[in-house]
Amino acid sequence: MSLRRRVAILSGRAAGWASRTTGRGAGTQVSGRIMLAVDPDLLRTLGARDRVVTVSATNGKTTTTRLLCDALRHAGLPVVTNHTGANMASGIAGALAAPHGPSVAVLEVDERWLTHVVEPLDPEVLVFGNLSRDQLDRFGEVHAIVDRWRAITEADPDRHVVANASDPHVVHAAEPARRVTWVALGIPWKQDATTCPRCDALLAWPDGRFRCAGCGFAEPPAEFRLEGDALAVGSRRIPLDLAIPGTWNRMNAALAATVAEAHFGVDAETAVAGMAAVEVVSGRFAQHRLPDGRSARVVLAKNPAGWTEVLQWLAGRDTGVVLAVNAHVADGRDPSWLYDVPFEVLRDRSVVASGERALDVAVRLHYGDVACTVEADPLVAARRVGGAEVHIVASYTQFTHLTREFW
Repeated sequence: MSLRRRVAILSGRAAGWASRTTGRGAGTQVSGRIMLAVDPDLLRTLGARDRVVTVSATNGKTTTTRLLCDALRHAGLPVVTNHTGANMASGIAGALAAPHGPSVAVLEVDERWLTHVVEPLDPEVLVFGNLSRDQLDRFGEVHAIVDRWRAITEADPDRHVVANASDPHVVHAAEPARRVTWVALGIPWKQDATTCPRCDALLAWPDGRFRCAGCGFAEPPAEFRLEGDALAVGSRRIPLDLAIPGTWNRMNAALAATVAEAHFGVDAETAVAGMAAVEVVSGRFAQHRLPDGRSARVVLAKNPAGWTEVLQWLAGRDTGVVLAVNAHVADGRDPSWLYDVPFEVLRDRSVVASGERALDVAVRLHYGDVACTVEADPLVAARRVGGAEVHIVASYTQFTHLTREFW
């Protein structure tokens, strides 16, 4: 390694240490920024040491990355990852620069940053989860991301891709690849997938599978399939007995198990066994005890697709619900997405509108005939809300704040 690269890594590590010591953060982002400022080509050097896997999606990439890491470790493979969720170039550089031997580098990558890191990292497999709208004021419509992903597979069609066969955006992006392992995960949120990415005609969804009458674009056959609570692989059926809740996490687990078996030769049964003990992922799903003894769980929701999944899961539970929403840059400054979320499923729940945009949330609940109270502080709200248990559903910056407060 050149002197410049050694200086870059040492300088970055020092910056990361200073960040952690002063309590400013985990240190991964600032460490990577310093490294890349000193040596802009560092990612290429770091990526060449490991077998690189990139995991990207609008929703679930952090959890899928964690589950895949645990699956591969359970099978005896050495793994390095950006476990803090720092998923842009600087965070990836900081993670890969940590001392480690030759490993499988399982890297969560922001869906908008994937085009920036694929060329220097040269991953051997791309994992495509799902695509839906998210922070439109910063990143635009879904088709802009689809076009970027498709450009990646067109540029190197020999790279292995593991992709969600149920999402038409993902299928269109992955199609140019010559080796695609399809996994049918289902697509509960179809509102961002109404038109064909090839010809713009309306898609039909017979039997839950998409098809375009205009050009024939359709869901490809998939050897791996999520069927209820299990992953089906040919005639095998592997129960997804997870400690983390929700249908969306079974989708994440099915995707991770597919990567483990199809690319690394780790059978899905072994992979799922490695995931079974995961209870918390970067603060997600962590349970805490309120002063009155009730359990409080913090759940991250970032966009209409994610919020819809979480709220539908909560609809079947005897729980109080705190909706904690901010509108910072990391959340998306435009909160109009609130009107696309089916908050009406909470009509029979005890609900508190919270966060910096508590009044926006309260107005949306009013239009949905959902009775609520308003309390800007989500921790105070959690103590006041009714229910046998409490779930705080939080936007990104509220979630990070709550994670620090609880711990």
